[in-house]
Amino acid sequence: MQTTNISRFHLIVLYLLVIIGSVFIISSFTAPQQVSKSENFPQNYQILTPPVPKEMKMFDEEIPLKDIDIYERLEREIIVNTYWHSSTILMMKRAARWFPVIEPILKKNNIPDDFKYIAVIESGLDNVVSPAGAVGFWQFIKATAPRYGLDISYNVDERYNVEKSTQAACDYIREAYNKFGRWADAAASFNMGIDGVARQVERQKTTNYYNMTLSSETERYIFRAVAMKLILSNPERYGFKADGERMYEPYKTYEVEITSDIKDLAQWSIDKGINYKWLKILNPWLRDKEVSVPAGTTYKIKLPEPGSVYIIPEN
Repeated sequence: MQTTNISRFHLIVLYLLVIIGSVFIISSFTAPQQVSKSENFPQNYQILTPPVPKEMKMFDEEIPLKDIDIYERLEREIIVNTYWHSSTILMMKRAARWFPVIEPILKKNNIPDDFKYIAVIESGLDNVVSPAGAVGFWQFIKATAPRYGLDISYNVDERYNVEKSTQAACDYIREAYNKFGRWADAAASFNMGIDGVARQVERQKTTNYYNMTLSSETERYIFRAVAMKLILSNPERYGFKADGERMYEPYKTYEVEITSDIKDLAQWSIDKGINYKWLKILNPWLRDKEVSVPAGTTYKIKLPEPGSVYIIPEN
């Protein structure tokens, strides 16, 4: 009987110790902590809603941000691209290389400079291939490309040529603008086709992109470009440190004209003092180990200026 009483006493003490210990552990996690500045995220990192301008233009046309739907669609894309850090940083770096190539072509064709952001959202300024087979910076499909002057053969595909595909894009955009009379509609047609926009104009009885209800992809399309314009033109405002020294520089090149076939591009590259890798980097439109030049045609092949790239020695 006495032993039983002692056991019960010990059991009660044990329960009390467990309860006290649990309270102490819980309080250690829930009690306010005094954290020194050095223990915070770098630069006292905070998740904030990025700013949305009260008014702005795109393609030299006013964006009707007083419409709450338009405002929220823009805000969505600003948030997505502000916090999609890896992708947006790469866009900043690539823009430093490729905007100086694209901008003069747009200017020569009297196309608003903002269309360079269409190339950003189409391809990320990279010669990518979509699941539907669209190719290059401007994502031309094979059936459409020849109509706008792009050669495609078994060993040449000028959709991969940034200069020529940008010129083709200008021709397309001008055609769409002449049809619709609005640059935003012309830009939307780059996503859904001229005929696609025309059908919606007729169906919805409006020629204004901002008054249309479209597929989710096309409704987001222009605003993705606007968001990239805001961030790339003022990165500091959206939390990105624009370090010019770490941007990608434009390639320094000169051109060699060819009017006849080259049977071995690798050897041709070596004869020119470079290698096949750099030939392909600068001329991704060359799609094979050789190139056939149709009669009466001249192709221009880019080569790096001497000393502008490092050619790794073979030995």
